[in-house]
Amino acid sequence: MEQFLVPQFIDVEDKILGPITTRQFVLMLGGGLLLFILYKLLPFAYFIVVGILVILAVALLAFAKVNGRPVHFFLLNFLQTSKRPKLRIWNKAAYVRDVKVKYEAQKEIVPPPIKDPIIESRLIDLSLLINSGGAYVGESSFETAAPVEKKPVAKNEIKAA
Repeated sequence: MEQFLVPQFIDVEDKILGPITTRQFVLMLGGGLLLFILYKLLPFAYFIVVGILVILAVALLAFAKVNGRPVHFFLLNFLQTSKRPKLRIWNKAAYVRDVKVKYEAQKEIVPPPIKDPIIESRLIDLSLLINSGGAYVGESSFETAAPVEKKPVAKNEIKAA
């Protein structure tokens, strides 16, 4: 049987420069590019103020975690939650209609036949059959089973086994 390697730590991001992951490196590159563009476009006093805000935002997105998960997951979940309605109303009539439609569709399916319950003596026979590897013949089938020929075993055959 062929064996395969199964990845163990799929939640751990790949590190490319020391402790910095690919995501963090790309975020810092984007932040550096944004700082360069701001340096060229804004006067120096404005650049310092906006640059500090950009550096804080990039550091927050790259390195901060909320409940052990990166901040961008938290922000995405926050935006999804804020777009959903605050009040949810259950429409019982629509629910009952859906249940009836599903129930009527199941009526066409034929239920499986009901099996006879296993009685205790039959259960014991089955367990003995399984434990003996098929050598056990049940009590009820002794009359119908073919007789088994028993061959005497020599002493040297027993020692070899």
